[in-house]
Amino acid sequence: MKNWKLLSVIFAMLVLLLAACGSKNEATEDTSKANEGASTEGATEEASVFPLTIAQPEGYKEVTLDAKPETVVVFDYGFLDTLDSLGVDVTAVSQSSLPKYLSKYADEATYKNAGALKEPDFEAISAMKPDVIFISGRQADAYEELSKIAPTVFVGLNTADYVNSFKANTALAGKIFGKEAEATAALEKIDAKLVEVKEKTASLDDKALIVLASEGELSAYGPGSRFGVIHDAYGVKAVDENLEVSTHGQSVSYEYVLEKNPDILFVVDRDAVVTEGESGTKAAIENDIVGKTNAAKNGKIYYLNPEVWYLSGGGIESENAKIDAVLEALK
Repeated sequence: MKNWKLLSVIFAMLVLLLAACGSKNEATEDTSKANEGASTEGATEEASVFPLTIAQPEGYKEVTLDAKPETVVVFDYGFLDTLDSLGVDVTAVSQSSLPKYLSKYADEATYKNAGALKEPDFEAISAMKPDVIFISGRQADAYEELSKIAPTVFVGLNTADYVNSFKANTALAGKIFGKEAEATAALEKIDAKLVEVKEKTASLDDKALIVLASEGELSAYGPGSRFGVIHDAYGVKAVDENLEVSTHGQSVSYEYVLEKNPDILFVVDRDAVVTEGESGTKAAIENDIVGKTNAAKNGKIYYLNPEVWYLSGGGIESENAKIDAVLEALK
């Protein structure tokens, strides 16, 4: 009898032990399944933006990307600036006219050359088998040929709505390459600077003129133009509200500058980035005629960095630099 009771106790203990092991195994299986489910759900969520359809302006075909691009060709330096700021790897760029702050992309051991800004190397690009090509106005004539090679996205900015256009491009870059949080953070910093510059210009009575200088010739830009963000978004008053709105600006004379007599003169020196040797723009601008303007008399002629204003505007770094330049001028 005693032996039977002892066996019963041992049997009961074994049952409890097996039950405990079973519960542990079930819990482990449940946890594994949960983790597996979470992992699958996370992967699905990450890939949920694809296929991604991108609307384009008139004259360009709607683009659909089926997956995150791996082989990326970039012609627009502003968009390259944004991708660089977001930490996105690119495969090829136009290496002929790179701004100094993007000079790392001139390293042919790391990055491929996609050809000149206005003369893409179609054969080289085709050999790369890119997943996407980003272009802007300088490549407009090459669009049809490039779009035969790979989905080609136009990322040029709309000067009539410059800031929102830049923000849309930045958000698009974030969405395509899984950098949405970084893109949002970058835009928040830009917004803070825009508030700062608008606060400074709200009570500013000085009126400004923006000119592009090229080989001694001047083109003027007003609201809604290529450099019109100074007026439209920063709030600096324009000395001439009726300037022609075009990519190349309105051709004007030095006498025109004196006639309008701006309180502030912003100069973009094209020669500094497209010609070899030292630019003669400063000497050409600061002549006897312009010397009679309020801007010259009060020391308010400002030479804007042509790399960020002429070559790579519309990027995260270049837009920060542009606002900083105007803030510095308004001190």
